Amino acid sequence: MQKAGPSTSVTVPLVPSDGLADDVHGLVTASQDSNGNFHYRRSGIRMKTMSEPVLVIEDLQAGTGGAAPILRGVSLTVAAGEVHVLMGPNGSGKSTLAKTLLASPNYEVTSGRVLFKGEDITALSTEERAQRGLFLGFQHPEEFAGVTVLNFLRQAMSARKGFDMSVLEVRLALMDWMKRLSVDPKFMDRYLNDGFSGGEKKRSEVLQLALLEPDMAILDETDSGLDIDALRVVSEGINEVRRERPEMGVLLITHYQRILRYLTPDVVHIFVGGRIVESGGLEIAERLEGEGYEAFRGAEVSP
Repeated sequence: MQKAGPSTSVTVPLVPSDGLADDVHGLVTASQDSNGNFHYRRSGIRMKTMSEPVLVIEDLQAGTGGAAPILRGVSLTVAAGEVHVLMGPNGSGKSTLAKTLLASPNYEVTSGRVLFKGEDITALSTEERAQRGLFLGFQHPEEFAGVTVLNFLRQAMSARKGFDMSVLEVRLALMDWMKRLSVDPKFMDRYLNDGFSGGEKKRSEVLQLALLEPDMAILDETDSGLDIDALRVVSEGINEVRRERPEMGVLLITHYQRILRYLTPDVVHIFVGGRIVESGGLEIAERLEGEGYEAFRGAEVSP
């Protein structure tokens, strides 16, 4: 074999193998030394992920009408498959944001817009947003005496898919997911959230998340009222749904860092005074744990 000189090199495109978390593309330079050995060096060129945004919030302002706005210019972009965590103190407007994204009649959007999969949904109703694949997990799920989990999910799944699903179809799908989430099969015949413990209500939300197959999940304080064991079970359930639907975007709203032991975010946002005041990685959540929200309140008055 003829050996090449020390300066021989070739540059080729780099396409990451399946499973690379950063989804980075770039260039690799392959050089051959005088002994015929090849050496590879990745260039510093990086390209943006190919994932399209599933949810875009642009300068959103909203309130209860007449009073000062609760949301004061919220902007946020969640790409397909990403997990964003929104952390803020009580009264900062986190739940207002979640409910506004699902078109709650209690809140009025005064400016800005919401894009979902490229479509402006700002003027759409709750039902229309849900049909398109937007899901809200409530902080305090409502109780529905007389409506079983099975019947509720049949109606919700039929509305989501656009055709009537049979009881048998829904029962089989529900049994499969209850097995995967370690939920007692008797759960499906109980009245929705009626007499449920806090952990059972959140498991019910995860079942809905699994069966409704949304493209974007907004989870409002899923960890609220859960002990450490229930939190682990619910978090594992959310991760199981994400494994089934890896392109689903997630916006997780919470007070505390503890749920981040089980759900790893791509981005952490600090939300104070009706707006995002800082964004970054897990280091922000760790700083919050040590310094509290007071460390971020100075940014609340920033434009």
